[in-house]
Amino acid sequence: MPKIKTRRAAAKRFTKTASGKFKRRRKNLRHILTKKDAKRKRRLGQSTVVDGANLKAVRRQLPNG
Repeated sequence: MPKIKTRRAAAKRFTKTASGKFKRRRKNLRHILTKKDAKRKRRLGQSTVVDGANLKAVRRQLPNG
C-alpha cells in the first residue's frame, strides 16, 4: 500500500490547530479595497476556522495533518 500524499496547495492554505480544527485566511482582501471600510478590512485580515460544511474536504486533502 503506497503512502497517502498531501495536496500541496491545501497544505499552503490551511494549518491544523491543537484542538484539531483547521485555520484559514479570509477572502476579499486582495483588491478593490477603497469601497471597504476599515472595520471590514481589519476583520478580513484576521484568520478564522474552517466551517463544518468544508471540514471533511479539508481533512481529505490533508491526511497527515
